[in-house]
Amino acid sequence: MATAEITRPSLEPTAQIARRPIHPMLVPFPIVCFIGAFVTDIAYWRTAEIMWADISAWLLLVGLIMGVLAGIAGLIDFLGNGLIRSQAPAWPHMAGNLIALVLAFFNNLVHSRDAWTSVVPTGLILSLVTVLILPVTGWLGWSLVYRHRVGVAR
Repeated sequence: MATAEITRPSLEPTAQIARRPIHPMLVPFPIVCFIGAFVTDIAYWRTAEIMWADISAWLLLVGLIMGVLAGIAGLIDFLGNGLIRSQAPAWPHMAGNLIALVLAFFNNLVHSRDAWTSVVPTGLILSLVTVLILPVTGWLGWSLVYRHRVGVAR
């Protein structure tokens, strides 16, 4: 008697290197940079030491570059596999991350001004809002992997 294998639809990511998904490899970089920018904005606000404003500006730039790269990899996965798009958390995950990147872009423009006016209060508020979005989109991404099995090797 032959056993029938149950075949599940493939939720493998499209953007891969050596069968490893690229998106989750890149995601930690912008998260750390945006949280670091918020922390250094607070440090500048409390000390008025110009070094903290400069570090914030650099962290925002690196976070933005890495976030765009992670976003491109995620978008390739999102557009390349209709089954991924059909998962409920996929759309708000993408939209929330896009909003965070747009906020970081404007925050980077704000941080290009004079130190005090770049951080207090606009830069600090933009950094805070960006950081508050990250746990929500992170939870949605976690849900895609651990509940919906997106990108999990079979």
